[in-house]
Amino acid sequence: MKTIAVVPGSFDPVTLGHIDVIRRAAGIFDEVHVVVVHNPDKSALLPIAKRVSLIQQALADGGVGGSVLVTSWSMGLLVDYCEEVGAKVLVKGIRSQVDVAYETPMAIVNRNLAGVETIFLLPDPAHAHVSSSLVRQVAALGGDITPYVPAAVAAFLESAV
Repeated sequence: MKTIAVVPGSFDPVTLGHIDVIRRAAGIFDEVHVVVVHNPDKSALLPIAKRVSLIQQALADGGVGGSVLVTSWSMGLLVDYCEEVGAKVLVKGIRSQVDVAYETPMAIVNRNLAGVETIFLLPDPAHAHVSSSLVRQVAALGGDITPYVPAAVAAFLESAV
C-alpha cells in the first residue's frame, strides 16, 4: 500500500525552506501532494494559480518530481482533501518553537477529525530564519531575495515588484 502525504501551505511565495521540506518528504513517502491553501488571515501577494506554477517550476528546476503533485484546495477542510486522495499524513515544516505552538492544536484537531497524523520536519539550518512574509518584505523594499527563494520565484518577483 502506498503512503500519501500532503504538504500544505500558503507558499506566498515558496521559499528554499519549503522546497527543502518538500524534497525530504518526497524521499520518505511514496506520493507527496503539495497543496496551496488560502489562508484567510493573510493578505496574499500572489494568486493561487501563480503559486502553484512557481512551485512546479521550482521543483522541476531542483530535480524534484515524479511522485510530487502540486495543486490547490479552497473548499472545506484540509483533512477533506486528505480523505479525498487517501492521505494519512500531513507534513509541516517548522522553524521555531512559535511554529510548534501554532501547528500543534491543528495537528490534534486533524487527527481527531479524520485520523490524519502530522509530522513536523525541521528545515535545513540555512533556511530556518526565512519566511514568505520576510521574503515579501525584502522584495518590496528592493532587497536581494535570491538567497531565500528558488530562481523562478526571484525572477518573477523582481519583474513584478
